Amino acid sequence: MAHHLGPHHLIYLPSLKTHVAMAKEKKVQDYDFMYDFLRYYVDIVMKLSYRKIKYVGKEFIPKDGAIILAPNHTNALMDAMVVLGMDHGPKVFVARADIFRNPKIAKILKWLKIMPIMRMRDGYEEVKKNNETIERAVDVLRDRVPFCIFPEGTHQTKYSSLPLAKGIFRIAFQAQELMPDMPLYIVPVGIRYGSFFRFRSTVRVQIGEPINVGRFIKEHSDLAPAEQMTAIRELLTERIHNSIFYIPNDEDYEAMYEICATVVKHQTKNCKFVVDGKRLRGMDAHFEANNRTVREVMRLKESNPEVAAELLQLGKEAYEMRTQQSISLKSVSAKNGLASRIMQMFFFILKLPYTIPASILTLPMVAVVKFLFTKIKDHAFRNSIRFLINLVLWPILMIIYAAVAYSLLPWEWALPITLALLPAPIVAQETWRMLRLFKSDIKLHNNKNLRDKYKKIRTLFLQNR
Repeated sequence: MAHHLGPHHLIYLPSLKTHVAMAKEKKVQDYDFMYDFLRYYVDIVMKLSYRKIKYVGKEFIPKDGAIILAPNHTNALMDAMVVLGMDHGPKVFVARADIFRNPKIAKILKWLKIMPIMRMRDGYEEVKKNNETIERAVDVLRDRVPFCIFPEGTHQTKYSSLPLAKGIFRIAFQAQELMPDMPLYIVPVGIRYGSFFRFRSTVRVQIGEPINVGRFIKEHSDLAPAEQMTAIRELLTERIHNSIFYIPNDEDYEAMYEICATVVKHQTKNCKFVVDGKRLRGMDAHFEANNRTVREVMRLKESNPEVAAELLQLGKEAYEMRTQQSISLKSVSAKNGLASRIMQMFFFILKLPYTIPASILTLPMVAVVKFLFTKIKDHAFRNSIRFLINLVLWPILMIIYAAVAYSLLPWEWALPITLALLPAPIVAQETWRMLRLFKSDIKLHNNKNLRDKYKKIRTLFLQNR
């Protein structure tokens, strides 16, 4: 029986051979007991990798159809882990096809519910092989398993966004044509890390306004398929930008980010960000404050370009001075007073008796991490490496340490010692982080020129906002 090809059909329909193969083999989205069991452990380790993780707007994820999750991509593997940890349900991801070339690795990736996708950089002939991926993606969506694809196609460690590739829209249009009776949504997901490179930072995940693909196609039926793709790409770009801390990726990026950190405390304290009658606090208020600052500087660029240029120049100079002195931006945005610094040192000293042996026992993990850092130059992978080492190596070390404790000590002593060692990587990390920030605060306190620079930024911004 011939298939009818509609005006929005962009890629050929699944072949009979593909249907038969998919029917015989286990599908990537099928339930797997071991995968489901290990997910609990992986989710726990992922959440322990951050001091705080917050999901905003999960209630807006549609329940009446298939969904394609479209997150921004800034932090390599951790982006996928954060999306996966949104709930315990299964999700299918795509990854670049070159890592699937080894059959054994390909088998592991499939078990992890990851499918290959070719990129334009792989060449046109390779990209044509995406037809099978698209067919399998449609099969995933038919089973109402969330399908996750990073529409930027690659990652960048910036609070910004890259142009969206066409793959996600080809999949969406193809799937909607093959599932005319099932609603299909593209759901933007905005991931905002407190730091891209620091372990135990914070992460805020915001679900954006979904795009009903079928409705979009009907409302734009007067456009050619290529024009529809351009229009939906512009719409998704806008909704991703609304879901993230977005700074235009231009020559003023570093200066703009420095300005945001300089005034964020004032913005959150004096601006009452209210949503649904509730005042935003914590990471939510921080998120709104930073985006408001960007919008205000952008407006200033149009209304008073000379003042905007002066403000951005101050931001650039502050950025260069701060980074040369290795001062954390946290010292700028938090502005800890003397009482806060004293409390930090008090807790640091209090935790040292545990931290020192904990640090010694976690040295094998630190050594492996440092070694891998030398092999992988892209800093975006650093937190991914730390996560994987904690996931795999710490349980092995705990088994070894527990065996030694039980062989040398009575169980009444071995048991509490073993339990006390469980949080060692986290406590050690948090304690040395406290010392690092304390040193950074002191450096800022002793750098009057830099402090004056930040004072000028705040004064100029507040006078012209």
